[in-house]
Amino acid sequence: MSKPVKLDRVIGGAPIYRRDFSKADGRMLRLYGRTPHSEEPLHQSNDAMAHPLPLGGELRFHPLRGEWNVYAAHRQNRTFKPSAADDPLAPTQPDGPATEIPFADFECAVFDNKFAAFHGDAAAPEPLNGIDIEPAKGACEVVVYAPDASGSLHTIGSDRRQILLAAITDRYSALFDAGCAYVLPFENRGDAVGVTLHHPHGQIYGFERIPLVARNEAEAFAGGYSLEREIADCMGEYGLGVKGGIAAFVPRFARFPYEVWLAPVERRAGPWECSAEELEGLAYWMGEITRRYDALFEGPAATMMGFHAAPNPVLGLGQNHHFSVQFYPLFRAPGRIKYLAGVEQHSGVFTIDVMPETAVKALKEMV
Repeated sequence: MSKPVKLDRVIGGAPIYRRDFSKADGRMLRLYGRTPHSEEPLHQSNDAMAHPLPLGGELRFHPLRGEWNVYAAHRQNRTFKPSAADDPLAPTQPDGPATEIPFADFECAVFDNKFAAFHGDAAAPEPLNGIDIEPAKGACEVVVYAPDASGSLHTIGSDRRQILLAAITDRYSALFDAGCAYVLPFENRGDAVGVTLHHPHGQIYGFERIPLVARNEAEAFAGGYSLEREIADCMGEYGLGVKGGIAAFVPRFARFPYEVWLAPVERRAGPWECSAEELEGLAYWMGEITRRYDALFEGPAATMMGFHAAPNPVLGLGQNHHFSVQFYPLFRAPGRIKYLAGVEQHSGVFTIDVMPETAVKALKEMV
């Protein structure tokens, strides 16, 4: 068990610390917070002794779509909507069951996913005649925003969001150093998205191969597309505001009703290039957009949020890349889900039910 270390980045005017802890089953747990974490661990599960952890899945290439997809059958048995008493993301209590976090308290936690689709030690799969197939190497991590079993990016507060961003930035560095070509922090929220654990949390995937969407983005930026220019052109009519150098806006080319992007006004390749002021602005908007969605849709809004940053800098593929955080809501109106049905799935052409001009007006009214 290592001693807490102070991170290089200072966000919110105060340092943030990380403590690394090796769990009983060999997976790593990292605790982030304003205060150096020094608690002694409590009891841990011994399940891994009887049931060895699966080490990722396999990748198969889709020859007509030009994409690599991951097959991980062991994820079929992952935790599904446990009771509050069996919340695996809660702190472990002396008289309670062992959870993923064997401490009575914490601020923010990141641990290796027990049901990882990608793993650094993924084994070579059996070959298939005529199919390109590879081990699904990489990383899958769970990010627990706070010890409380309920809440959102809005309700956890600005300080917790700043700690979260420090943790995410730290994990970018570590996963790039471990050889990941692309890193995607993301959050799925709500039953309509398929969430099986309601404790406020997100995930981080580290990919050995750059996924198709990320590769297309990198090629667009390298080819001259300017998100700086788009922000300058659209903020008047489509902008929600600027805070700490971070613009919040509805893209004029949004694919989801009420889609919102957060991006630095000045180009940054990823959060690792953002200033402390920009990260504070990003923390503000991540909470504020969540709040506006909940107000607009009259309850906890089902959303998919993802960090779109440049690939690993050592690959030299991030020329002119402009980092953004993108929110995709799954509602088109209160109680009405935007389903991705036949046309979207078979053609890739989205049918958008709400015009961006209407969406930004409604989101502005949620102030």
